[in-house]
Amino acid sequence: MTITVDVEHRLGAFRLDTSFESAGPLTALFGPSGSGKTSLINLIAGLIHPDAGRIEVGGRVLVDTGTGTFVPKHRRRIGYVFQDARLFPHLTVRQNLNYGRFFTPRVDRHADFAAVVELLGIGHLLERRPGQLSGGEKQRVAIGRALVASPKLILMDEPLASLDDARKAEIMPYIERLRDETGTPIVYVSHSVAEVARLATDVVVLKDGKVADHGRTSDVLQQPGNLPRAERGEAGAVLLTTVEAHDDAYDMTLLRSAAGIIRVPRLPVRTGTGVRLHIRARDVLVATERQRGLSALNVLAGTVSAIGSRSGPLVEVRIDCNGEAILSRITRQSLDALGLQPGKAVFAVVKSVAFDQDGGPTGASFEGE
Repeated sequence: MTITVDVEHRLGAFRLDTSFESAGPLTALFGPSGSGKTSLINLIAGLIHPDAGRIEVGGRVLVDTGTGTFVPKHRRRIGYVFQDARLFPHLTVRQNLNYGRFFTPRVDRHADFAAVVELLGIGHLLERRPGQLSGGEKQRVAIGRALVASPKLILMDEPLASLDDARKAEIMPYIERLRDETGTPIVYVSHSVAEVARLATDVVVLKDGKVADHGRTSDVLQQPGNLPRAERGEAGAVLLTTVEAHDDAYDMTLLRSAAGIIRVPRLPVRTGTGVRLHIRARDVLVATERQRGLSALNVLAGTVSAIGSRSGPLVEVRIDCNGEAILSRITRQSLDALGLQPGKAVFAVVKSVAFDQDGGPTGASFEGE
C-alpha cells in the first residue's frame, strides 16, 4: 500500500512543507525534536487540517485542499498509538481492546480478536485493568486496540519513548511481528537511530519541517548527515540476512547475506529466519589484503565505491560487497596510508562482538520464524 503526502502547514512560527511517497511496511519519520514529525502524523490522522496539499493512503484520498476533500478523522480507518498508552483506566484490557471496534462499520471489521491477542501475547492480561499493567504491557494493549479496529494504516508516535531499556526490548519484537505479519502499513515516529535501524523498511528524514532525505533504511542510514550530531556514530549499513546455521561449539550463529557469511553471537532463532543486521561504520575496519592472525571473524571482500568528504580527521568509505553497501569510518591518515580510491579492491573487517545484543544499540533483529 502506497502512502503519498504532499502538504504545507504553518503552526505559529513553524512551517511544515513536506512531500514524500512510501510503499514500505514500516515507514519511519525520523529527525530531532521540533522537526515536525508529530505534526505530520497528526495531519495524516486528520487531527490537523493542512493549509494546503494532498494526502492519499492506498489510493484513497484523505485530504485534497485543491478539491475541498477532507475525510473526518473517525472515518479514516487509522489506528493511532501514542507515546503513552492512553488506555481507559476503568475498563479491563478486553474492554479497551474492543473499544475502537465499535467505531468500525461491521462490513469493515476484518481483524480477528483472538489472533491480535496471540500476536501481542496479552491473553493473560484480558481481565486486568490498566493500573495492574507494566509500561510495556500497556503499550502492547494500546497496539492491540488499534489493530482490533481493523485499520487501513497504523500511526505510532514514539511508542517507546516513555519506556526504559528493558521495556523497549520487550516491545520491539511485537512491533516487528506487526510489521511482518499483519499486512497493515505503519508510519512510525522516532528520533532513535537504533529503533529505526531495527524496525523501519523505509525512512523519511525531517529537518526544520522539510524532507531532507527519504528512501530505504539501508540507504538513508549510510548518510551521516541525515543523523543528529550526537548519533552520527550510529551511521552504517542495514543488511537483510538469513540464519544459515548455528555453531554449537562456539555458541555462534552464521548469517548468510549477499555480502558473505557473517558470524554473530548466537541468536535465539531457527535456521532460515530472516535477520536485519545493523553494522555501524565505526565498527568496520578496512584492509587492502586478506589478513591472518585476526580476532575479527568477519572479513568481507569488496571494492571501494565512494569516499566521503576529506575536510576533517575522519572520512566515510563506502564498500561494495557483491551489491551490498558497507560503510566504514576511518581516519583520513589511514585513507592515505592505504591508498584508498574508488575501484580499489579491499576487505571490510567486522568483529563479531560488534553484534553483541547486550553491548549497545547495534545488533540484530528477527523478521519472523
